[in-house]
Amino acid sequence: MKSLSRWLFAAFCSLAGTDSVLAQWVQTSGPGGGHISELVTNGAKLFAGTWNGGVSFSTNNGTSWKPVNIGSIDKAVTSLAISGGNVYAGTDGNGVYLSTDNGTTWTRPGTSFALGSVSTIATSGANVFAGAPSGVWLSTNSGTAWNLVSKEGLNIKSIVISGSSIFAATSGNVYLSTNNGTNWAEVTTGLSTSSITSLAVSGASLFASTYGSGVYLSTDNGTSWTQVNAGLSTQRILTLAISGSSIFAGTSGSGVFISTNNGTTWTQASNGMSSGESIYSIAVSGVNMFAATDRNGVFLSTNNGSSWTQVNSGLSYTDEYALAINGTKLFAADYYSGVFSSTDNGTTWIRVNNYNGVAAFAFNGTNVFAGRYGYAIYLSTDGGTTWTQANNGLNSSEAVVAFAVNGSNIFAGTWSGIFLSTNNGASWIKTSNGLSSAFTQVSSFVVSGSNIFAGASSEGVYLSTNNGANWTQVNTGLNNKSVLSLALNGSNLFAGTSSSSSGYGVYLSTNNGTSWTQVSSGLGNYDVKSLVVRGSSIFAGTWEGGVYLSTNNGTSWSQVNTGLSNNKIRSLSISGTHLFAGVLWRGVWARPLAEMATDVSSSLSELPSRYRLENNYPNPFNPSTIITYSLPKATNVSLQVFNTLGQEVALLVSERKEAGSHQVAWNAGVPSGIYFYRLQAGDYTETKKMLLLR
Repeated sequence: MKSLSRWLFAAFCSLAGTDSVLAQWVQTSGPGGGHISELVTNGAKLFAGTWNGGVSFSTNNGTSWKPVNIGSIDKAVTSLAISGGNVYAGTDGNGVYLSTDNGTTWTRPGTSFALGSVSTIATSGANVFAGAPSGVWLSTNSGTAWNLVSKEGLNIKSIVISGSSIFAATSGNVYLSTNNGTNWAEVTTGLSTSSITSLAVSGASLFASTYGSGVYLSTDNGTSWTQVNAGLSTQRILTLAISGSSIFAGTSGSGVFISTNNGTTWTQASNGMSSGESIYSIAVSGVNMFAATDRNGVFLSTNNGSSWTQVNSGLSYTDEYALAINGTKLFAADYYSGVFSSTDNGTTWIRVNNYNGVAAFAFNGTNVFAGRYGYAIYLSTDGGTTWTQANNGLNSSEAVVAFAVNGSNIFAGTWSGIFLSTNNGASWIKTSNGLSSAFTQVSSFVVSGSNIFAGASSEGVYLSTNNGANWTQVNTGLNNKSVLSLALNGSNLFAGTSSSSSGYGVYLSTNNGTSWTQVSSGLGNYDVKSLVVRGSSIFAGTWEGGVYLSTNNGTSWSQVNTGLSNNKIRSLSISGTHLFAGVLWRGVWARPLAEMATDVSSSLSELPSRYRLENNYPNPFNPSTIITYSLPKATNVSLQVFNTLGQEVALLVSERKEAGSHQVAWNAGVPSGIYFYRLQAGDYTETKKMLLLR
């Protein structure tokens, strides 16, 4: 009976793990960070609103984060507030969103979109106040209806409530209402009118921060104000927070400052943060203090600001400009947060530098080159651990957006032409002879033997057959000269172009660029930001159209977007059995190639040389995850899942498998927690850990 039950359960798990259940993209666990605009706590739950259009929450003090759907919008979440079981999110242009189930689902109630950009939200009992460029708005029915309760046109930056007093700050004034917004009085005596950014209240003390004049204090309900700046000087303050007797000021470019004597004196309290950090929001929950930054995600302090640590795992609402593979290492460049690397297919990420604006990578042996907008080129000779500038011969403010490596030659595409290094980046020379303009913006390269192709953003495709000494335009039939990406598949050269009223999509040349044919049937009119090839499969990453696939050399295309939360694709890269996508404001996503095209397995080169159990992805997951394992020869395989008590909860594989790489999906029907999965193949046994978060 027991064996029959096991067989039935195994059959169920096998069905639950088929592509019909999990044939989709999944978000990797990073890179984490980015521009966090707002933090708020609700009991043990911490919410983070991002400038990039989303909300994430953490139930374990920021150790891990889970994104939640706030609607199909790409608008900044500028403010968060909690009242009872309701969570309110103010956005930059789309009014207020409401969640009644602690952030799991969101709706935009009533006519809140009419508020437009909402910079601040405050709640008092059943009253919800929203600050907008048009003034202060009040809702008494959970956001279903809103009424303007201030003079029209007041651009409200901050609202704070103390008992029956409601304070609203514009960039130059503070207003007070003691009757729920029916009447307002200006309270600015002694207060500098230089850009008020936030308000905070502690007992009888009301604080106002400014952008350039530090902090002001009022102890008489705003009737008069005194500057309290010792140690702050003219810091540009973005936010204020109160924790017990301590007052915290988040600054623009100088981290966090603390005062323990009601603002009389201030000291910097940014140990553990990068220099130049800007703090947009501070939230306090018991002894835990969280700081939201503009580049590096969320930081946590458990000792009243004495030291800080990053808590970004899974917080991946970031702007992935570039993806690249070097052996088994995956590199991702977030525009705001720097460069990250992963050696386990995106399960975990490590920040290898905090350079913003990285747009391209190149690899030459152990050397890693990173091209940046406005900072030219950085070089790492130790796989990304340390970096130095490699700009000799380049303008130090050059925008480097593409690379190509051909033997010992490294080509850099910039916004002012092409540069070549023959000595591993020690020096660069301009090699733009034949380019039609001294300011040709080169966006992509591809190398085919002695042929080097360069795609230009407005001049089509150039070809060099003499290592970059001369370049010739090869544009016959290329009706769209705005080339954003290039890819090579055997003798077939593909060019991805920008959206256009005509001639959009992908072009194909079968004769080294001598002539081109448009191959865009089924491909929408989108910017084709990235092209990658595996076997006979060609993937196109588009801006607003997601990912497209062609298996017939571009003759026809179909979307392969299932599971993606945003269809704005910055970059694509293939590593092993997976396709990775850098998604605007959503981090790095992964999908098995075999889910999308049946021919890719035959092009994965030779059979595995050893047994191997990969890290599952995504991890943490909910409710499905994929486990990959490799077999160097045919053997009997058992793949089991256990809980922390050692009890088997799933038998995913129990049969003989052929040599090669195999995948199985587990659609978990068990509670949240830590689980272990064990592979037994012949004499080989390996166990790994995974985390289910519901």
